[in-house]
Amino acid sequence: MKEATLQVRMDADLKEQAEELYKKLGTSFAEAVRIFARQSVRENAMPFRISMGERETDKRIGIAEGEFVVPEDIDKHNDEIADEQRPI
Repeated sequence: MKEATLQVRMDADLKEQAEELYKKLGTSFAEAVRIFARQSVRENAMPFRISMGERETDKRIGIAEGEFVVPEDIDKHNDEIADEQRPI
């Protein structure tokens, strides 16, 4: 098998967190990327369902049950809303 090198730019904190996670799982971040690539090719798709996650689901449920109220002056809250929607 011929090998190739992959370089990826990402946030340094995210990289550190991912490396810690995979170390705890008994593997490496590099091996996790290789597994991701193999599974993607095998399934001819992303190997997992992409969703907004639990935090956003809780918000939607809360809104449906009337637990969250949209402020009357929503414009002054746009920065806060944008921060909450940024990927973790």
